[in-house]
Amino acid sequence: MFTHTHALQFEAKPDGPDADFARKMQEVLGGQWGEMTVATQYLLQGWNCRLPGKYKDMLLAIGTEELAHVEMIVTMIDRLLDHMPLKPDASDRSKEAAAAYGQHNPQHPIANGGGASYMDSMGNPWTGAYVTASGNLFADFSYNATAEMQGRLQVARLWNMTDDPGVKDLLRFLLTRDHMHQQQWLAAMEELKADGLDGIPVPEAFPLSEELPEFAYTFIDASDGPDAANGRWANGPAMDGTDNVFRAAPIAATADAPILPPGDPRLYGTPPAPMTGLLQKAKDALK
Repeated sequence: MFTHTHALQFEAKPDGPDADFARKMQEVLGGQWGEMTVATQYLLQGWNCRLPGKYKDMLLAIGTEELAHVEMIVTMIDRLLDHMPLKPDASDRSKEAAAAYGQHNPQHPIANGGGASYMDSMGNPWTGAYVTASGNLFADFSYNATAEMQGRLQVARLWNMTDDPGVKDLLRFLLTRDHMHQQQWLAAMEELKADGLDGIPVPEAFPLSEELPEFAYTFIDASDGPDAANGRWANGPAMDGTDNVFRAAPIAATADAPILPPGDPRLYGTPPAPMTGLLQKAKDALK
């Protein structure tokens, strides 16, 4: 069950309108790493979670908070679109006004009546395909940390694209919460390991005895760059808690070159395959 409070979690009020920046803000609303993605992703992970208790409750709490962020960004975009000129010379006849008008998103006035929409900064519609909910909490929390890193990266870039103090206040809040949420997901991953629920490799429950030991801890160097193997990923103890050690080896072919048989003649591939068996008999019967 959801309820809504009209008061915002944090203020979302620019010092002045800016249709160009409203378009830029669409990226952190409806882009791949925007608030629509993380809000629906965390909620879906929570609703699907089959483990009652702290992890499910945490997912639903943060997903609901992210819905509040969606509302704040929509509100900011709406206010940035106030008094948006509908023609290049509507506010003044300067070249600067015409240039700024040319950077706005025409869908804001045409399709949305001067409001935000669930699209990115280029007008591509937000899609549920951005959302990941695998059912494996360790994998999902790792992806969630990535989403918060990508989201904070984009907000940090937006920070350098505006001088509006009111806009920067909201961006400062979003940067701060993304910082916290990155730590939250990393901490949750550590807690999953401490609770014995999952870890590296994902899924941890799959038996390591089914893996190929000669490949399990080998960094395969498939580059002619001299430094590919000069890192922690190719040297030192493995990351999965076993006693194994990473090593490096050049890429090598371990199987014969594939030779495929002729394809189904009904698909008319090249080279043509001869008709055989029942298919040939059926063809002959039609002559």
